[in-house]
Amino acid sequence: MSDFMIPSPTGNTRIFAVVGDPVKQVKAPQLLNKVFTEEGVDALMIAVHARPEQLATVIRGLQAMENFSGMLITIPYKFAACEFADEVSLAVQVSGSTNAMRRNEQGVWVADNFDGTGFVLGMQRKGHELAGKRVLMAGGGGAGSSIAAALLHAGIDRLYLQEPDTAKAMELLARLEQHWPGRCEVAQPQHLSAVDVVINATPLGLSDEDPLPIDIANLSAGTLVADIIMQPVETRLLREAHAAGHPVQPGSYMLNEQLGCYKTFFGL
Repeated sequence: MSDFMIPSPTGNTRIFAVVGDPVKQVKAPQLLNKVFTEEGVDALMIAVHARPEQLATVIRGLQAMENFSGMLITIPYKFAACEFADEVSLAVQVSGSTNAMRRNEQGVWVADNFDGTGFVLGMQRKGHELAGKRVLMAGGGGAGSSIAAALLHAGIDRLYLQEPDTAKAMELLARLEQHWPGRCEVAQPQHLSAVDVVINATPLGLSDEDPLPIDIANLSAGTLVADIIMQPVETRLLREAHAAGHPVQPGSYMLNEQLGCYKTFFGL
């Protein structure tokens, strides 16, 4: 056993959680607990399954624990969780969603969102230049809204949003328009063949029986297909896109790049 191994949680252990519904697919606890062990950090992250009707009880209960330092938020609560924060970052203001909250030294709960940062860093790490590109993204939820803002900040030329919930789509486009006017619009069928990158930012793909969120047959040759699903690593979308000759990017790259962001945010 390593000299730095934390043998078990103690009264001094900092507790973290990832909150969602479901949570079977989450990878953050095993990845961050591995980091805690390797770096000798006395901390522990657990997965917390919160049903919608119990979300407020769960989050307020966690926040009431004196040895609870912060939480990650996953589907479907990235919008709803914002109401439990006292302060929010610019990324949260623009996206309207959060995926990380922490208690600061003054006891104030601060919310941020690193989905977009992690996604963009993951793309860049693999050598995919984003500046000037045309992107079609399926999904305007918590992760998708953060990714949209980060893509525009990274300099993409155009963002086409494919979101079946019209009200949600219009709200996100209105927020983005305030910061990047004239660069975003609702996706149309003809846009599929005119973009450089397509991104699945929906939950479709958690099950292999899910329908494809994007029609691969209408993509132009060489279009990059990216997914944000963590488990399975190779979704049906990525598998079929790869078989059709498209370069692909799995969701694991987004999470891997977020780990450093989380460590800094939580002061680890």
